Amino acid sequence: MRKKHVQLPLPFIYNDITNSINHQEPKFLSAIDNHIDFDHIIPREFKFAYYKCEGRRHKYRLESFIRAFIIKAFLGLTTVASLIAVLNNSTELRNFCDFDTVPHASIFSRFLKDYCLCIEKMFNSLVDLTEPICREINSKKADYLIYDTTGIELNVTENNLKFFSAKLKQAKKFANNNTKCNPYKLVYSLMPDKAQSNPDAKHQYINGHFCYAIKAGIVTNGLGVPRHISIFDDDFFARHNDISIVNDDDPAKSKEIGDSTSLRPVLSDFFSIHKNLTYKTFIGDAAFDSYDNYSMLKKEFNFERICVPLNKRKGKSTAKNFDVFGTPLCPIDNSKFICLGKSSGKNRSSRIKWVCSKSVVKEGTRRLICKQPCTNSIYGKCVYTYPDKNLRLYPGIERNTVHWDNLYRHRVCIERSINTIKDTFMLDYRKSRRTITAKADLYLAGMIWLVAVVLAKAMSKIEYYKSIRKLAA
Repeated sequence: MRKKHVQLPLPFIYNDITNSINHQEPKFLSAIDNHIDFDHIIPREFKFAYYKCEGRRHKYRLESFIRAFIIKAFLGLTTVASLIAVLNNSTELRNFCDFDTVPHASIFSRFLKDYCLCIEKMFNSLVDLTEPICREINSKKADYLIYDTTGIELNVTENNLKFFSAKLKQAKKFANNNTKCNPYKLVYSLMPDKAQSNPDAKHQYINGHFCYAIKAGIVTNGLGVPRHISIFDDDFFARHNDISIVNDDDPAKSKEIGDSTSLRPVLSDFFSIHKNLTYKTFIGDAAFDSYDNYSMLKKEFNFERICVPLNKRKGKSTAKNFDVFGTPLCPIDNSKFICLGKSSGKNRSSRIKWVCSKSVVKEGTRRLICKQPCTNSIYGKCVYTYPDKNLRLYPGIERNTVHWDNLYRHRVCIERSINTIKDTFMLDYRKSRRTITAKADLYLAGMIWLVAVVLAKAMSKIEYYKSIRKLAA
């Protein structure tokens, strides 16, 4: 018997389509649910600290807070208040975070303050998890280690333009009675050395302007993916008591930790946490140009190449017939010698061989074609340099070459990464003035970035490993 078709009424079809649209989970949220195993990426220590037996039982799950902060970062929300407003108006996001009721802003702030150390441990565990992914993206660039420092501005009174304007008025008033005084130079001497509400916020020059901020060290690979974060706070100085701590009693004698001074403790912390990670190339700016740093990077941390430009203020080479980059020069016309690479033999220390530029290869043998030779050798003059005697001029890669320029060009990756952390993850728009929350926010930004790397790999969109907005689109 032939089955009889039943015509569906129009209101039934309309209601069915409406319900399917309203209850359809966004693709990005479903991708996180399908590809991110939070039970695996959240360290056991974090779970023990959050779900410990002592104290009152938590109303909200640990994973719910992690998911909420991921939403805040991927949507580009500037404050926790904006996150709360979005959660209150989105059933899908509340279900994604597993919130029956949206937590108060003080609960989010207390979470960052109480579990800052756990967030740091989660970031470090994700570094180990994402290292194979970075090697898969580009094994060559993933073998570079780049270091630089930055500052996290705090929401203190001294960072307000009105505070600066008030000091500028005082300087102009003083300059009216002293014609030789420049008020715009004087105003910076009137600014306090540290913020009154938070002494950790020091007056320093960051990103082209003076501000009150806490200093931090960022380590990335050649892909720009964060590998380590250090905040130069009291805990950092307690771990490295060999560094001179800022003397708050006498600001004139105190000295903020510099880039070169922070290099050893930051790398020591990094390699002590990640004992299985090794890198062959270190890249940094001219602030790290120091004889001690080259020896330390080469012998202590086992870097094969150190790409740090020479700082002209630290003197020039005084060796005869050598330029400032350590390249031998012809004694007659000062033409540069050609580097033939490393030359070694049995029971002989490592050395680099240089030959005259007028010595050419003919029929498999090198011959000198100079009209005014400085040697009687038909081969031409040879010069040997020993890198171990001067690692600054011979840091494992020849300076002032195309190869050097191409390698040093990767240092811009860390500048872009710092800008991403501050701008994309909204660290520049923070409303807190406390050091502990600034520290937690910085580690949280790095942690979410690494979660995005894991997600990009799982979604087969590895090209978006540092474009979280495109990944969420």
